[in-house]
Amino acid sequence: MYVGALECDVLLGDVRSLKQKRSAVRPLLAELRRFEVAAAEAGHQELYRRALVGVSCVSADPAHVRALLERCERLVAARPELELLSARTRLFGPDDN
Repeated sequence: MYVGALECDVLLGDVRSLKQKRSAVRPLLAELRRFEVAAAEAGHQELYRRALVGVSCVSADPAHVRALLERCERLVAARPELELLSARTRLFGPDDN
């Protein structure tokens, strides 16, 4: 079994409150979940122009995990209302402790 994790640090566009931030992040999370992954806002909750979006998936094939997380990263990068500042992918397999 392989577990993949993706962290996307994003800068939101014209957002001036936490309520506006939620209305920008919620559709992104819903679109990511269409890939049948777990997705959540995992950091920067107190900042209204930044969000740390976490994505994870599980598969028996490490190539499938990598491909799925790459698709998720491309989806985040393609959103015009935000800027992807950084993305970090990790893969955990049976040989990891």
